[in-house]
Amino acid sequence: MFAIVAVLAAVGLSPAQAAATPLLTQPRCAGPAPSVDVFKAGGLPLADWRENLEFDGRGRLWVSHINNSQVEGYDASGRLVATIPVPSPGGIRRGVDGLMYVNFGIGPADALTGKPSGLMRFDSTLDRPTASVFATLPGGINGLAVDGAGNFYFGREFAPSVLKVRQDGSIDQAWTDAAGVFGTNGVTVLGSELYATVLVHPSSPVARVPLADPGAHATVADLSPLPVLPKGLDDLEARGDALYVTAFVSGELLRVDRATGRTCVLVSGLITPTSVRVPVGFGDADPARELFVTEASGRIVRVRT
Repeated sequence: MFAIVAVLAAVGLSPAQAAATPLLTQPRCAGPAPSVDVFKAGGLPLADWRENLEFDGRGRLWVSHINNSQVEGYDASGRLVATIPVPSPGGIRRGVDGLMYVNFGIGPADALTGKPSGLMRFDSTLDRPTASVFATLPGGINGLAVDGAGNFYFGREFAPSVLKVRQDGSIDQAWTDAAGVFGTNGVTVLGSELYATVLVHPSSPVARVPLADPGAHATVADLSPLPVLPKGLDDLEARGDALYVTAFVSGELLRVDRATGRTCVLVSGLITPTSVRVPVGFGDADPARELFVTEASGRIVRVRT
């Protein structure tokens, strides 16, 4: 996550400059332009960094606020209804058991001080949910995905592969070693395939990793082919035939055809977007036409296509 700040520094941009700097290298997506509405206003950029989000399917949106070390719960009206202490939270997903799972200890201070990182979980059906540690894991984890069997997958910005953790909290080392995609950030699973964004590569690739054969990983698309400046890819979501990818540096939400790799810009002008998710069981939100996006500005925005 904080490696994105290093990407900005490497290209000589502050987060504010990144949001104002057009790096449009793909065509705009065909059709009417989506509407973008602010669901939750932001605050001080970076200090109010909201890193990830997930819907629990029961009318709540859960958001990881990394610098406040808490997970926030919102109802469909935008009202804050719960806060749960979680140390430096990152990726958050609903598990196959219905519980909510969230990475913890992903901040730079955690790594420098040797604090533990791993996975916590909580029951969103409770009036006052509390999070408990499910697994302690190596540092440097970021994105989080869950497959249909209940296994967990983690992006790792400075590690040689995606990390797989079984339902019992143990690491599947053989699978992890085979999934040799270096420097991943966001991860998502659709059916039998995992997709991952790669942050620490100048061409900003998106990778596909077959769950049954992780050694057969391949690049779906390069989103900033040289000599274009890196887009600083963060989290992504899969829906139907498309991947939706947040580009932190260029302030874009990109749509990538999963079969062909063809890419277009769905939304530009976002302020350091960090994660994107399809709404499920959230008021009148339409999962076929809407997406929610978090930003390092602190905003949560609603995109209607």
